[in-house]
Amino acid sequence: MTGFRDRCLERAKLVGTFAAIPHPVAVEVVAHSGPDFLCMDWEHAQIARDGIENLVRAADVHGVPALVRVPGHGPEAIAAALDSGARGVLVPRVSSAEQARAAVKAARFPPEGERGVGPGRAAGYGYRIFEYLAAANSGVLVAVQVETAEGLANADAIAATEGVDVVFVGPGDLSVSLGAIGPEHAVRLASAIESIIAAALAKGKAAGIFCARPEDVAKWSVKGASFFILASDTMFLGEAVAERLRRAKTESADGDQGKQAGGEFV
Repeated sequence: MTGFRDRCLERAKLVGTFAAIPHPVAVEVVAHSGPDFLCMDWEHAQIARDGIENLVRAADVHGVPALVRVPGHGPEAIAAALDSGARGVLVPRVSSAEQARAAVKAARFPPEGERGVGPGRAAGYGYRIFEYLAAANSGVLVAVQVETAEGLANADAIAATEGVDVVFVGPGDLSVSLGAIGPEHAVRLASAIESIIAAALAKGKAAGIFCARPEDVAKWSVKGASFFILASDTMFLGEAVAERLRRAKTESADGDQGKQAGGEFV
């Protein structure tokens, strides 16, 4: 369990993606592509609580660490995600040190937190409960998402919160909160993001960010970020379909002789 969190704390470059399609097959398909981790998007996708466990299970089958972006700050959601066997949680809209401390408490067992003990999947349905209790506090990753003007103002205090492992920037919500939407505000938004990343690094925490495009990963790596969620399965699907349709309509019949994985059998 401890390997994935350790890599995050060591600031190894990790690139994963959001899983928004609420079906284990989608998770397995993406897992085959070799991401460093998958983050089940319980906040924004149409994923029900009873579906989280099957998505996490599908990632586990392929040895891909699974995180869950929970739908809010509620300790019940954080506990449910971790009981499913997820390696950690991404908690959205964390705007203060108090909220960051609450997230940590919900994710850690006593004495470090207030997470309740239950015989869920993570604990082998009770058969491995003592083994799980012994390793969970050191193995579970807690990432908090800073994506508001208030969070930007409190970035230093959030990053200083004991038990927070990753300070993760949500550029979309941050731009809306700051009123910095559109290309004309790109410099202002970039400055805010750099401030959050710098706050995380100054407090010895890993810095992460959502990236819509691969080139954004390189851009923020230079600034010190090491934990990246690149797009989502739905975004990849839409982009791939659009590109294939474009090629089908514009290329000649003999213009593309390359073989695609599985394509010759369809």
